[in-house]
Amino acid sequence: MFRPLSTRHKRLFRLTSARWQRRAIFLLGGIGVGAAAVALAQLADLAQHAFALLLGKSRYAVLAVTPLGFMLSAYLTIRLFPNAQGSGIPQAIAARHLTDQSARESLVSIRIAIGKIILTLFGLLCGGSVGREGPTVQVGASIMFALGRVSPRRQPGLILAGAAAGVAAAFNTPLAGIVFGIEEMSRAFETRTSSLIIAAVIAAGLTSLALAGNYAYFGSSAMSLSRGADWLAVPLCGMVGGLAGGLFSRIVIALARGFKTPLGRAIKGHPLWFACACGLAVAICGLVSGDTIYGTGYEQVKTALEHGTPLPRDFGVLKLLATTFAAISGIPGGIFSPSLAVGAGIGSNIAALFHDAPLGAIMLLGMVSYFAGVVQAPITAFVIVTEMTDNHGMVVPLMTAALIAHFVSRMICEEGIYHALAKGFVERATRSREGE
Repeated sequence: MFRPLSTRHKRLFRLTSARWQRRAIFLLGGIGVGAAAVALAQLADLAQHAFALLLGKSRYAVLAVTPLGFMLSAYLTIRLFPNAQGSGIPQAIAARHLTDQSARESLVSIRIAIGKIILTLFGLLCGGSVGREGPTVQVGASIMFALGRVSPRRQPGLILAGAAAGVAAAFNTPLAGIVFGIEEMSRAFETRTSSLIIAAVIAAGLTSLALAGNYAYFGSSAMSLSRGADWLAVPLCGMVGGLAGGLFSRIVIALARGFKTPLGRAIKGHPLWFACACGLAVAICGLVSGDTIYGTGYEQVKTALEHGTPLPRDFGVLKLLATTFAAISGIPGGIFSPSLAVGAGIGSNIAALFHDAPLGAIMLLGMVSYFAGVVQAPITAFVIVTEMTDNHGMVVPLMTAALIAHFVSRMICEEGIYHALAKGFVERATRSREGE
């Protein structure tokens, strides 16, 4: 006959069961995030291909398709999927800081994730200069939040793990996912959940590998700065990228907070017409650029890096303008890939000053500098660019350029774009709760 379990053994059994349940949630969530990231990546490619077919029929169709598409996307966001606008990373950060369950659910939920995927794809289908990686972070956080509803105390860690897994799976950069979770999402190292976060990132990465194969996001690049004079490009890229990134962040943050002027009130009072105007501006930028600045910018940058050919001289500036208009329009869509494309354009222009320097190396410096200037997370910036290009010979110059860009950006914009926008979501959620 079996002896009844003692109180001590019952407690040990409950603790062990809870521990394995928690591990299972992180692992299953990581698998789900990895699958969602791969699906979104493949659908995003199809959306951009469909838009390219439209351009093949008539490149001037964008003057109607893009403005009306932005207007419809903004309408659907406001009416059906509130808090799905923009990148999605600020919402994930804000959800970690909120304690109210319903407030968190308004920012990260399966409903929000579905809307985010649909409207991000729709933005690409209309030619918006948006990315899919930021939305993948919100989708990942939403999946983890849904799995962890039974344990509200663990939800901040689950949201962090979902966000980190989203970055890892979206770019196939597991180390960058972990660094992003520590530096940008939490701004601290959480010892209690660190191993579970790494497990979620590994699960997401393995799922991505199984479904999409092993690849470097921008291909492999072995170029490096060989001559002493080439190193002058490091501080130059850092300063220009930091300046441009800081200006971009300041504009987006200012528009998100609103202006107490007639123009600001008009934008707030007529969000659909403002989105339409932003769409028209993106279409004009696209026509001027020769149809090169639509979408994520991934193909243009990858081609330039692989073949060592410079991007068009106006690519960086026009991509920056198009990304700015898309970011302030209120439609869902990320700024990760477009920011890297803007940085590549900046690097391509600066490379013209260094005739014998490898073009690809300076483009990488421009990418890391502008991205660090926008997000003000220099470690994430150089790790993610290093992993995306499989170029470890550029670690030191990339690190240096990222730090310079970070300091320059801070002179223009006091806080990184994601955390500044996250404060707005936290304040709105707090006001909404107090008003109930």
